[in-house]
Amino acid sequence: MPEQPQPVAPPPAASSGTDQPLVRPYAMTGGRTRPRYQLAIEALVSTTADSSRTAGLLPEHQRICHLCQEIKSVAEISALLAIPLGVARILVADLAEAGLVAIHQPAGADEPGAQPDLTLLERVLSGLRKL
Repeated sequence: MPEQPQPVAPPPAASSGTDQPLVRPYAMTGGRTRPRYQLAIEALVSTTADSSRTAGLLPEHQRICHLCQEIKSVAEISALLAIPLGVARILVADLAEAGLVAIHQPAGADEPGAQPDLTLLERVLSGLRKL
């Protein structure tokens, strides 16, 4: 009688050191690909709600509220939570619509085709050169 091949166990998935299940970005945003309104990556976000108001929120929303107890930019939120920038924009816009975070847009960011502040760009360039 020929010997039956033994099933091979699948290789262990690459782990980033956390035991959290993989959640696809579209699941975090409910399938949406764009925020309800334009949100600049340099826009600053601060929490306006206390922790009791965040109890029924999705874990991602709770993490953003917790992070933004100290003011953070949308880009920082994306990096610190290791989520794509587009997803971070959608989640932050959801929280702003619910009144749980305040968004401080840079001057002129709401205008279509607005140019960035030249003084700010020069300061950033100067800071980068000092590194």
